[in-house]
Amino acid sequence: MSLLLETRGLTAFYGDFQALYGIDFEVEVGEVVAIIGANGAGKSTFLRSLVGLVRPVGGGIRFDGDTIDHVPAPVIARRGLALVPEGRRLFPSLNVEENLMIGADRASAGPWTLSAVYDLFPILRERRMAPATALSGGQQQMVAIGRALMGNPRLLLCDELSLGLAPIVVKDIYAIFPHIRAAGAAIVLVEQDIGQALLAAERVYCFQEGRVSLSGRAAELSRERISQAYFGLH
Repeated sequence: MSLLLETRGLTAFYGDFQALYGIDFEVEVGEVVAIIGANGAGKSTFLRSLVGLVRPVGGGIRFDGDTIDHVPAPVIARRGLALVPEGRRLFPSLNVEENLMIGADRASAGPWTLSAVYDLFPILRERRMAPATALSGGQQQMVAIGRALMGNPRLLLCDELSLGLAPIVVKDIYAIFPHIRAAGAAIVLVEQDIGQALLAAERVYCFQEGRVSLSGRAAELSRERISQAYFGLH
């Protein structure tokens, strides 16, 4: 496999607070990588740095061979990086289909069209004229994922998909990942549910106070090592 995303020594602030301290991170083409860690570990700031919403103050980001750490967010989106933000961030004044079409505004050529998203999430076809915020939490998460896919990303960044959702809904959402990978995208998951992260990902990074405290193949990491890294125990 070849390298799709790489950060070296990535350092960033969230407001006046330093959130990231020299993050080294890699994603290969077609891979699923999970980031775990407690609240305040820097996970969301890291994802926002990758898509240009937070400007790094040190280190670098390379995506598909190009340096992007000082590239504007709209350009990064067109190059194939898409974020499904924590909390979904749907537009309450727009219906489901209008929210999805916003994702096509900076779309690259690729497999994801409105019809393909509806095939992935049939319930959204049924509810396409409904206000997006009138949907259930799980359906809103489907809209947020579909909106990101409409840009035909090569790397899909998912921030806390399972937050506030029932386990059966989370299971259904994670079940679509093989379809996304089959269409050519790699996936980075920020996930507080360690068990879910280990099931979904091939490799895992644990963030602790803005640093990588552990990384490795999911199948090879013991729960003891993960707990020590997660909570900063030695």
